[in-house]
Amino acid sequence: MAAIVGINAPGKMEEAVSMLRLLAHRGPGGREVVEKDGVCLGVSVPHWESEALRTLKKDGEAWDYAGEGRYACARAERGRLRLKRDPLGAAPLYYGYNAEGVLYCASEVKALLGRVAAVQELPPGCELFEDEVLPYYHLEQKPPLADSAEQIARELRLRLEASVLGCLQVREVGSWLSGGLDSSLIAALACRHQPRMHTFAAGLRGAPDLKFGAQAAEFLRTNHHEIVVDLDQILLALPQVIYHLETFDALLIRSSVTNFLASQRASQYVDIVLSGEGGDELFGGYTYLKGLALADLPAELVDITGRLHNTALQRVDRCAMAHSTVAHTPFLDPGVVDYALRIPAEMKIKDGVEKWILRRAADGLLPPEVVDRPKAKFWEGSGVRTLLFEYAEKRISDSEFAMKRILKNGWRIATKEEYLYYKIFEEQFGALEDLEWMGRTKDAPVI
Repeated sequence: MAAIVGINAPGKMEEAVSMLRLLAHRGPGGREVVEKDGVCLGVSVPHWESEALRTLKKDGEAWDYAGEGRYACARAERGRLRLKRDPLGAAPLYYGYNAEGVLYCASEVKALLGRVAAVQELPPGCELFEDEVLPYYHLEQKPPLADSAEQIARELRLRLEASVLGCLQVREVGSWLSGGLDSSLIAALACRHQPRMHTFAAGLRGAPDLKFGAQAAEFLRTNHHEIVVDLDQILLALPQVIYHLETFDALLIRSSVTNFLASQRASQYVDIVLSGEGGDELFGGYTYLKGLALADLPAELVDITGRLHNTALQRVDRCAMAHSTVAHTPFLDPGVVDYALRIPAEMKIKDGVEKWILRRAADGLLPPEVVDRPKAKFWEGSGVRTLLFEYAEKRISDSEFAMKRILKNGWRIATKEEYLYYKIFEEQFGALEDLEWMGRTKDAPVI
């Protein structure tokens, strides 16, 4: 819910201000830069938030904070810059050193480019102090619960509702609503406490997300907004999407375009949106997981949950923050995550049904067609599917692709679609050799 920057050197307040200008979309409501103990720190905040500015001036701490489970912090301590990031990496934080060895940090990479020799992402659940990265949290498997399915479904719903309720305390909140189980359940729980909330769904005409989102919205009686897009609108948005995402990962961008456009519309009505991100990772929502032995499922879910920070959570953060809104992810509240990791694997995928226990927790809150809707990939639900893949295949020649697909750092561009995104990325940020900070979708298929 803010932009933070830091420079571990005195006399750098003007440079900190210039870094914050590049992140103005994250906090257009107010800006503060201070120097404390030889460290320069800066914060930009939304128009409704002032506590972060007071904390910076009083304590020399720069916070990007949106609840217990989402935060990044930079603070002056004994004349040094200490960095800390939340356990799952919902709040972004990057750092690097300039040629003189001065430590810089920022909420987004764009504020560091040209200032540091190499950008690095601070890993989730870690602190950086005195040039050492120290983990304080490990995402790991938990011993399974021995409770009945009914008890677990009831407790899971209570924890999710408490998480949602914690997001509704200060501002009017809306929800992204694709009509899938995860986003629909979060919206349903929110509607119990905030009647007639705004919901938002985006997709091509006839997309499943528009159909199921409308069904869920009608059942929940929300103020529902449909954003119907076409290829021209998607292509027009691509440069902005890539600029804010800071990536050319094909599947991440493909899944972000309609999310970006939905966020743009949401910003006209609400300051905060709820997202169902994390439900698939915690409860076994992906089709490929059905092919695993149940004994292997918990480790795989821990692995893919731990990868969210620079893929799906990056999409959630950047698509919302691009339009100066804040996205909350109730599934990733610490209390929900801890409990989800203790739910037995056989209650997550049961009789070939993914997220079985989560569907039981949703009983009575949503219409059966939404509760029982099979999982669709984000870009499939929005109707994008292979639209951009096919567009790139037509627009980029085989010879150009063959000549340009190997990048300076040795990475190999997988498809013409990804090369299309890389070309836009290069126009925005230059031909960077340092890309180690960039997330890549795990085992991404060609299309």
